[in-house]
Amino acid sequence: MTTAAAGSPRTYQVRTYGCQMNVHDSERISGLLEQAGYVRAPQADDTPDVVVFNTCAVRENADNRLYGNLGHLRPVKDKHPGMQIAVGGCLAQKDRGEIVRKAPWVDVVFGTHNIGSLPVLLERARHNAAAEVEILESLDVFPSTLPTRRESTYAGWVSISVGCNNTCTFCIVPSLRGKEKDRRPGDILSEVRALVDEGVLEVTLLGQNVNSYGVEFGDRYAFGKLLRACGDIDGLERVRFTSPHPKDFTDDVIAAMAETPNVCHSLHMPLQSGSDDVLRAMRRSYRSERYLGIIEKVRAAMPDAAITTDIIVGFPGETEADFQRTLDVVREARFSSAFTFQYSKRPGTPAATMDGQLPKQVVQERYERLIATVEEITWAENKRLVGETVEVLVAVGEGRKDERTGRMSGRARDGRLVHFATEAPGGESLAGQIRPGDIVHTTITYAAPHHLNADGAPVAHRQTRAGDAAEAGRSPRTPGVLLGLPTLGAPPVAPAPTAGCATH
Repeated sequence: MTTAAAGSPRTYQVRTYGCQMNVHDSERISGLLEQAGYVRAPQADDTPDVVVFNTCAVRENADNRLYGNLGHLRPVKDKHPGMQIAVGGCLAQKDRGEIVRKAPWVDVVFGTHNIGSLPVLLERARHNAAAEVEILESLDVFPSTLPTRRESTYAGWVSISVGCNNTCTFCIVPSLRGKEKDRRPGDILSEVRALVDEGVLEVTLLGQNVNSYGVEFGDRYAFGKLLRACGDIDGLERVRFTSPHPKDFTDDVIAAMAETPNVCHSLHMPLQSGSDDVLRAMRRSYRSERYLGIIEKVRAAMPDAAITTDIIVGFPGETEADFQRTLDVVREARFSSAFTFQYSKRPGTPAATMDGQLPKQVVQERYERLIATVEEITWAENKRLVGETVEVLVAVGEGRKDERTGRMSGRARDGRLVHFATEAPGGESLAGQIRPGDIVHTTITYAAPHHLNADGAPVAHRQTRAGDAAEAGRSPRTPGVLLGLPTLGAPPVAPAPTAGCATH
């Protein structure tokens, strides 16, 4: 017996935690399930036939969060025979069979290397009425060969590599994602063109260590070449990338950013700590002088560049002097935004067993001082843009107060969040004409630490193919290769040929 009515397709929901890589993996999970005949359940539906948790293992409370959510689902599943629960992602790769031991009502556990197996595992678990746990130690197929249901009509993630060859002592990702595997440039560019053919205006190139791209095929300049090649794709208006590692950041990448018109002048480059001693303990193979030197070169080539970062507070052995050095680097770097974290002990990492684990209250107090320093700087940097006219790519879900304030929201080319008014000079509202994916030029009137407001009428508005797709309710889908996975229900009608690359 299943929760779906007889003859109707089974429904699914994917619940995602963690980084951009996980968000993109969830797009692949959705694409796989839909190509196998499942239908996405509305967000308000609390009894889908399949619930997939795509997990993260980076933070200390990741385990508690997962098992808490699984616990809430147990009585729901008990009342709906045939409902299935699957757990994938980094925490699944780490905990493996432990998940089914702690939560025996889970039907499927799959890892970071075998996302493509999910439909098979769900069907096998249903047939056998028993949990299926399948964790591979290395990549089965590169994930981008899988069908993908894109969440955005105007912006798309494109993986250029998976895995990481670094050995940072605080990070569990290399043991869960494996060694770096690079895609061939032609495959990447084919995927980008396919997205652009469907109306996408912006792509973000993804990798655990995006600028070490090329290490697998022996070309240390491959990433800069890839950025320049993206500049040759007609219709691609914005290119971003995340996250680079300072040790692999080369001058040719700065030149490619500055000289390729569609590459955005925004750079997210994790600092982690401003103390050389802490960086050494973290096994980060650069020092603060090297980091600041990269920023100096970036700003010399692109004075308008917005630079964001990641910072960890309270790493084992961090002294007050080490922390002060981090504040010094933050003040010198003038970040436009920073993702700040309190050190989180992760079992299986070298840092978890290091001497000098700091008391919670010390870490909390430093964290609050860091936040205050970062916000003082980001606010000052944002105030410099008041009176400037910026280009905004209109987005969905960026402004929680938009409906109440009569604004819409989007991202400027430098990545800053902009809330803008939609009233024309004559008082007429343009809200019905401006769609997600359209381009608006607007003048900044107010700055806050984390966003900008533009309360005057838009200077210009350009409707785009991405906006057309949003208005029509279409989202890009990249077919990939299903690899002989089972389907439910009637096979889908084959799509008409397009100018884009059908497989990659």
